[in-house]
Amino acid sequence: MSDTPERSWKTLNKDLERISALEQGTSYISRPLVAPGLALAFMAVTGLAVAAFIGFQPMGLVVIAAAVIGAYMAINIGANDVANNMGPAVGARALTIGTALIVAALCETAGALIAGGDVVGTVSRGIIAPESVAETQVFIWAMMAALLAGALWINLATWIGAPVSTTHSIVGGVMGAGIAAAGFAAVNWPMMGRIAASWVISPVLGGIFAALFLALIKSRIIYRPDMIGAARYWVPILIGIMGGCFTTYLSLKGLNKIFPVSFGNALLMGLVVGTILTFAMRPVIRRQSEGLENRKKSLKVLFNIPLIFSAALLSFAHGANDVANAIGPVAAIVHAVQDGGASDRVAIPLWVMLIGGVGLSVGLLLFGPKLINLVGSEITRLNAMRAYCVALAAAITVIFASWLGLPVSSTHIAIGAIFGVGFFREWYHERILNETRTDTTSPPEVRKRKKVVRRGHFVTILAAWVVTVPAAALLSGALFYLLNLIAI
Repeated sequence: MSDTPERSWKTLNKDLERISALEQGTSYISRPLVAPGLALAFMAVTGLAVAAFIGFQPMGLVVIAAAVIGAYMAINIGANDVANNMGPAVGARALTIGTALIVAALCETAGALIAGGDVVGTVSRGIIAPESVAETQVFIWAMMAALLAGALWINLATWIGAPVSTTHSIVGGVMGAGIAAAGFAAVNWPMMGRIAASWVISPVLGGIFAALFLALIKSRIIYRPDMIGAARYWVPILIGIMGGCFTTYLSLKGLNKIFPVSFGNALLMGLVVGTILTFAMRPVIRRQSEGLENRKKSLKVLFNIPLIFSAALLSFAHGANDVANAIGPVAAIVHAVQDGGASDRVAIPLWVMLIGGVGLSVGLLLFGPKLINLVGSEITRLNAMRAYCVALAAAITVIFASWLGLPVSSTHIAIGAIFGVGFFREWYHERILNETRTDTTSPPEVRKRKKVVRRGHFVTILAAWVVTVPAAALLSGALFYLLNLIAI
C-alpha cells in the first residue's frame, strides 16, 4: 500500500509527458499553417469590407471577387518581389530580418498610397488592344483570369524559392487571356518582343553596373594601403551618387505619378541632390571613421547607414511602381462594372489602392523571410559594400533603361546585380589576385558548393524567368475558358 501514491505519481508523469509530446507535435504541424491562415483571413476581411463599402449593386459579387483576388495578388507580390530590395541589406547584416520586414512594410505601403498614381492602363500597358475585348463581360473575365493566373504563378515561384518578375507575370496573364478571348491578333507582339528582350537586358545591365561599382570599391578603397583614408574620400562620393540616383529614380517612378517630370528634369534634380549630399557627407564620414582600424571589416560601419536608406528608398519606389500589378486589373474591373467596357486609362479608387498597399505589407510580413534569406545570403555572400553595389546598380539600371525606353524588371535587375557581384568576385580573386580556388580533389557537387556563386540557384532562377510569361499566359487562358463556362 505504501507504494500506491508513488505509482500514481509515475502514471501522472507519464500522462503529462504524453500530453506535452502531443502539444509539441500539434504545434509543429500547425506552425506552417499560421501564415496561410492569416493570409486567408486578410482576403476574407477584404471581401467583407468591400461588400460593406459598395453595398448592393448589379454585378457586386464580381467586384468583391476581383477585390479578393487583388488582395491575393498583392500578398504574393509582397512575398516575392520585396525580397529584392531588402535581401542585400539583410545578407550584409546591416538589418535584422525583423527590422527589414518592418521597414519594408512601412515603405512599400507609403509608396503605394502616396505615389502609387491615380491612373493605369487597363490592358497592362498596351499588351492587348481594348477594342478586341470591348464586350463588358469578356473584358471582366479576361482581367479576372489574368489577375488570378499572375497571382498563382507568383505563389508557386515563391514556394519553390525563385524570385520572378511580378510585372512579367501579370503581362503574361493579360496576354493569355487576350489570346483566349480574341485570338493572337489581339496581342501587341512588338511590345511582347521588347519584354522578351528585357529578360536578357535587365539582369545583364544590373550585373555589369554592380560589378563596375565593386571594381571601383576594391581598387580605390579595399586594396589601398590606407583603407580608411581612401574611404574618407570615396564613400561621400558613392553616397552622393546614391542620393542622386535615387532622386532621379523616385522622380521618374514616384513623383511622375503625381505630376509630370521629364527625364531631363529628373536627371537635373538628381545631379543637384548628389552634389549637395557628397559635400554634406564628408565631415560625417570623417567623424565616423575616427578610431577605426585599417582593415576591411571596419569599412562596414561607413556603408551600413547608406545601405539601409537605399533599401528603404527602393521599397518606397517599388510600392509606388509595382502596386499597379496587383490593383490595376481590379480597378479596370470596377470601371467596367460601373461604366461598361474597357478603357485605355482608368482612375484607381482609393479603396482599391488601399487593398494593394496593405496586401503588399501582409505578404511581406507573412512570407517574405524565405526569399529575403535566399536573395541576401544563399546566392552569394554579401557584405555592406557588395550589397551597396547591388542597390546602386538597381537604381542606375532603371534610370538607364528609362532613358533608352526599354521595359525592364526590377526583380531581374536586382538578382542580376547580385549574380554580377558574385561572378566578378570569382573572376577578380582568380585572375587579378591569383588566388587558386579550384578544388580538384573533392567530388563535383562539393566543388560547386565551394564556388562564390551557387550554381543551383542560378539555374533555378533563370528557368523560372524564362517560363514566367508563357506559364502565366497558359494558366490565364485556361482560367478564362473556365470562368466563361461558369458564367454560362
